[in-house]
This record gives sequence, C-alpha cells and structure tokens, in this order.
Amino acid sequence: MPKFDLKISLVIPVYNEQKHIAACLRAISKLDVIPYEVIVIDNLSTDKTVEVVKKYSFVTLIKEDTQGVVFARDRGFNYASGDIIGRIDADTILPPDWTAKVIEIFKDDAVQAVSGGLHFYDIGMNKVIDKVDKYWRAWMAKRMAPNNRIFLFGANMAIRKSAWMDVRSQVCHQRGFHEDLDLALHLSDEQKKVIFDPDLKANVSARRIDCRLIDLALYAFINPWTYIKHNAKEHRYMYPLILLIIINFLFLKMLFRAFDNQAQRFNLKKLLFGQSAVRVNPADFM
Repeated sequence: MPKFDLKISLVIPVYNEQKHIAACLRAISKLDVIPYEVIVIDNLSTDKTVEVVKKYSFVTLIKEDTQGVVFARDRGFNYASGDIIGRIDADTILPPDWTAKVIEIFKDDAVQAVSGGLHFYDIGMNKVIDKVDKYWRAWMAKRMAPNNRIFLFGANMAIRKSAWMDVRSQVCHQRGFHEDLDLALHLSDEQKKVIFDPDLKANVSARRIDCRLIDLALYAFINPWTYIKHNAKEHRYMYPLILLIIINFLFLKMLFRAFDNQAQRFNLKKLLFGQSAVRVNPADFM
C-alpha cells in the first residue's frame, strides 16, 4: 500500500463523558483528512454518553464491560482495522490538520508511535502554561530518546496497528500503571521507535487539576512509578515537572475554576460557585 494511502482508525475510550464527547466528535467531523473509522468504546458509562455518541453517524460505538481505560483501549485497538491507530480522550479537540500530520509522520517507516504537543483550552493563562508544558515535554523527550524510552500521552498519540499487534499480549493490566506510558515502554522493549513531535498538536482539557492535592499527587507519581516498574531509569526526568505542578497546584486550580471556556475570560462567579465533576483516576479500576 502506498504510504500516502495510510488509513487512520481513531479510538476514543469513554466513561461518563456526556459533557465533553460531543465537542470531541464535532472536531473530528471537521478534520481536513477524515479518518478511515472513528471508534468510541463505552466503558460502562452511567450518564448519557452513549446517547450523545449515537447522534454521530460516522462513529462506531462498541462496549467494554471490564472497567478500566486499559481494557477499553485494548478493545478499541483490537477492533481498529486501519494502518494507523490514533488515540485521543473524550475531552480532546483535534485541530483540522491533525490527521494529515499523522499521515506525514508515519511516512517514515522507522516511526512506530508518536505523541504530540498540547494546548490547554479551558484554563486561564493557557499560553504560558502551554509554553511550560512544551518545554518540559521536549526536555524529557530529548533525554529519553537515547534509550528509546520516550513517553506516549493518551490524549494525543498514534501507533501503527502492526506495532500494537506485536506488543498487545505483553502490555500490563494491573492497577497503578498509566497504560499509555506502559505501552510506550513495551514498544521500547521490542525496539520499536517512539517519538515526540511538538507540531502534532491537540487541544485538551486541564480538568485533571480540579481535584484535591493528594489525588493529583497520587495521579502524577504513577508516571515515574510506571517507568520504575519497567526498570526504566528515565523516570528521574519526570520529577521536576511533577514538583512544579504540585508547588503551583492552588494557583493552577484557581486558573481553571475561574476560567469561562466559552467566553475565554475569567469569571469570578464561576470561581466562587462553579462545580466540577470528580474525575476517575484511569489507573485505578476494579
């Protein structure tokens, strides 16, 4: 098959995402290069997520009855029939050129998986936050590259279907792992090249910051823990960013709580009276 004919399957695991999935799917419908297939995996949602998804005729909706994003991810990746599997979250809003950039990246036969840069669309001072995030991801990627230990980020990544088939029997399914990092490390063990491309941008929510400090810390430290469990010494490059986030936790939470995403400005009323749904830790499942 010619390289420019690469087919992209877009996989989106969801659990109680009725407030975000519509915007995600609308953005997909406006991509310059429409994916070969769009697969949403419902992981036992109890809200109206499924009803919302069914409104989009181009989406294939499947169900995964085992709770946990890793199982939903597996179900979607195994179902996908494209050459490339794009993986995003329900709150990811893809820019129009995303699929075209993915195709261009995978014209390089050596590349087996890629993660890209982020824009946090629903938090104040996001231009500054984006720059800091970009700097640290590039800094980590540069230091992880020599041993091919570069991370993957589930809200903005893509992998060759053939690479997934080679490692799917090896990936970990126990609690306390971030499944995207775990996948990257198994690809590394099989000598499959993973890259970070800051130009492959996706718009993502900063809603993870809207929680208790202890919950955020526990979530963040699963990143190096996943690397430690794989005997990957590159875990040491993750601590500076984790520390920076923890130190600035209250400020970042305030920036998120006070920001009106629709109006793209601060709203004192939202800060004082706004309520956010508690997010499930994707590494914690039954």
